[in-house]
Amino acid sequence: MQILSPFDDYPIHQTSEPILNPVSPERNFYERYWFNGFCPEQKLMFGIGFGFYPNRQIMDAHFSISVDGKQHSFHASSRINPQRMPMKIGPLELSVKEPMRIIQFTIANNDHPISCDLTFSARSASLLEPQSILKQDNRIILNTHRFTQLGRWTGNVSIDGHALNLNEIFGTRDKSWGVRPVGEPEMGAPPSSYHEPGVYWCWAPIHFDSFATLFGTFQDRDGIPTQISAHKTSLFSNPSFEDQDAISEDLHDVSHQVTWQKGTRWSTAAKILGKDKNGSEVCIELETLGPKFYCKGIGYQHPEWGHGIWKGEEAFGYEVWDLESINPEDFTFFHVHQIAKARLGENSGFGTLENLPVGRHDPSGFKDLFDVAQ
Repeated sequence: MQILSPFDDYPIHQTSEPILNPVSPERNFYERYWFNGFCPEQKLMFGIGFGFYPNRQIMDAHFSISVDGKQHSFHASSRINPQRMPMKIGPLELSVKEPMRIIQFTIANNDHPISCDLTFSARSASLLEPQSILKQDNRIILNTHRFTQLGRWTGNVSIDGHALNLNEIFGTRDKSWGVRPVGEPEMGAPPSSYHEPGVYWCWAPIHFDSFATLFGTFQDRDGIPTQISAHKTSLFSNPSFEDQDAISEDLHDVSHQVTWQKGTRWSTAAKILGKDKNGSEVCIELETLGPKFYCKGIGYQHPEWGHGIWKGEEAFGYEVWDLESINPEDFTFFHVHQIAKARLGENSGFGTLENLPVGRHDPSGFKDLFDVAQ
């Protein structure tokens, strides 16, 4: 029997199937919410992930926070809720209070020493980024869309009984969907074209006072962009769908440079270059600040709590890392977010600098899969 949901009562169908039936039979079809929040003054950064993999019958969620020299991570996984709502796994719950405007994330008191009640309030329109497509031989392994939005977080986090009160701290979120590599490694012969594995991704959403900038790029091993985009967008105290037109400006002739910390694949600074619609030069200078936030804490490159891995009907995990004891040559910690102090002309702000460099990348000086900056 096919399953109906309350969403089927809205005029939003794209196929003849009920809305909960993915049009793609691809096992790795997914939808995923991602958020971060950070405060330079409180020297903290957190991340949230909530993913749905309907053709795998799995959903998973993560909350991780770097503060006071440690990164605390709470993981959850379960069989997917066939109705999708509520978005809840045990004590973790994500609630869309107003679409594109207000979203709440909570962790109720539980058997682990972490809980929270956090509300994201949008300050920008939702910006749709370029579609990402990647093939291996004749198979499409990545075909996704994603929108990004900037905002503020208010609420509290409790760790080991210690309360952190957050008041209008910086935040960024995205929502993505489509097909991407998730779950356990697939069996079969390796792709014939896959001679040199690796990925290079750099992303930087920046909050200034009345506007924001967004930059993102995938590059190949030679440093040639396979996807690149940059925008300048207005910030509002109460954005609406009507704000999405005529408030975002594409930047052109975009490039970037990253400075890497010796002995690591972690950045210390970056520069984003481009031109605005008038042809004037744009130069955004970024300087990274502590603490580091390792995306492993929300499932990326995690050997046990990776995205879309079947953990049973319901499973939870909790771990703590000493941020001063991370091995910089462990590739599972290459994927990092850092608070970035930003300058654009006379404007100053704060944002996120995300780096994921695995494999050879000539502009960075990385020569093989896991070597580090010299």
